[in-house]
Amino acid sequence: MNISIIGTGYVGLVTGACFAKLGHHITCVDIDPEKVQKITNGISPIYEEGLDTLLALSKDKITATMDYHSALMNTDITFLCVGTPSMKDGSLDLSYLKEATKQIATILKQKKTWHCVVIKSTVLPGTTKDIVLPLLEQHAGKKVGTDIGLAMNPEFLKEGVAIQDFLQPDRIVIGYYDDRSKTALRELYKDFPCPILETSLSAAEMIKYASNTFLATKISFINEIGNLCKKLNIDTYTVAEGMGLDKRIGRAFLDSGIGWGGSCFPKDVDAFIAWANKNKEPPRIIESANLVNTCQPLRLVTILQKHIPHLKGKTIGILGLAFKPDTDDTRESRAIPIVRELLKKGARIKAYDPQAMGNFKTLFPTIDYCDSAAEVLTADAILITTKWKEFTTLDYSGKIVIDGRRIAQAKNAKIYEGVCW
Repeated sequence: MNISIIGTGYVGLVTGACFAKLGHHITCVDIDPEKVQKITNGISPIYEEGLDTLLALSKDKITATMDYHSALMNTDITFLCVGTPSMKDGSLDLSYLKEATKQIATILKQKKTWHCVVIKSTVLPGTTKDIVLPLLEQHAGKKVGTDIGLAMNPEFLKEGVAIQDFLQPDRIVIGYYDDRSKTALRELYKDFPCPILETSLSAAEMIKYASNTFLATKISFINEIGNLCKKLNIDTYTVAEGMGLDKRIGRAFLDSGIGWGGSCFPKDVDAFIAWANKNKEPPRIIESANLVNTCQPLRLVTILQKHIPHLKGKTIGILGLAFKPDTDDTRESRAIPIVRELLKKGARIKAYDPQAMGNFKTLFPTIDYCDSAAEVLTADAILITTKWKEFTTLDYSGKIVIDGRRIAQAKNAKIYEGVCW
């Protein structure tokens, strides 16, 4: 198929590259000329394991442009993958989605053939039907469901393993407005061996939010269990293993630590809370999960002060700045509130991350960034905040280590304490 992708952020670029690998012809559209040039040259503008290789191997199947018109005129399906960032109250800023929809509709007004618009941006239930659909009809002067197809196809990608998640998904959800769109997406995904669920537009949107808020809640739950286990001298990971053997629960997302961050869980949880409250259905469990996650990383600083009560003038090493390993994404990283609290207490920071120091530097330009993890170990104490593989090979002997990510080798430190163990 000939497919256009509007927005080449994390979701859009992975989607385009994977569809190209599967033999489809992809046109990526973005307003950033630097991104467009990199994609054209087969170079990923973001760090994601395997994405550079995939783009390089698919150069004959994928192109990039800033021109909406040529992209839509020469494709049959458009995936809308623009950002929906959070506003101060937690609700979503839909301005990028609305503007992109208007541009798409204006071009489709000129197009003689049927075209399917697929929303892949994460949006709250009702958005595709109540906002995108009217805008398409208003600016295209055509009937959605007859002249224009409309569908909602949420993504379920984890940073660091996004390519694998796309190519080997647990499920594919197709929310459709019209039968022709359902048939087009069914054909697009026909060779995927996973279950394919066909739903209404709003149900597809809700599946995405319900999934992410449940996983976030699961992490906060095991962190509360871990906090209690630590006081009772119980190994929280043994407890998680025992829980996970129950098929109703499962072991995934039961690693206690310092909580969740990234581009999805924090934004989606905040948006869901704001939306639920607006609908006068207070999401009490999800609000509690959010509060646990806010407090959890600061427990590292509390534990540190058991061993170094006065942090003013002390040098504290931070191992890991990305919100998780195998990405350079620092959005809502648990290292952020930790560094902020340490600076507030007068500590000097030495930090290292294999990929994320550039992004973290935009938030904290004055802290010391090290050339290697070993250099961080010269600090008065070390906090482990991201579970990078290279941190498992360090010599922690003689050090004070407060661990937020369960690095087994760090237990060789002179003084070692984990956040939940």
